[in-house]
Amino acid sequence: MNTRKYIEKLDGKLNIVGKTIYDAREKNKFSRQHLSNQLMILGIDISSQSIYDIEAGSRTVVDYELCAIAKILNTTTDDLLQDFKNYIDNI
Repeated sequence: MNTRKYIEKLDGKLNIVGKTIYDAREKNKFSRQHLSNQLMILGIDISSQSIYDIEAGSRTVVDYELCAIAKILNTTTDDLLQDFKNYIDNI
């Protein structure tokens, strides 16, 4: 569990996009392994276990990883970050 002090919205998680990535992956009917394979084709080494960890919030997401994930999931980084943007806008 993350013990760093961050805003409440993170709830101890290491990223804010995990749930949104999970939802987009499910919408596309992609397995974690399929997403991992597609990332490998782009030269980004993220295992299916690491994708699980991202979705669970127990792994950080690097900016270039987020861009590639968005591309594969046929969405945008803005869409993946929208919930957090809305949160920040309401502070």
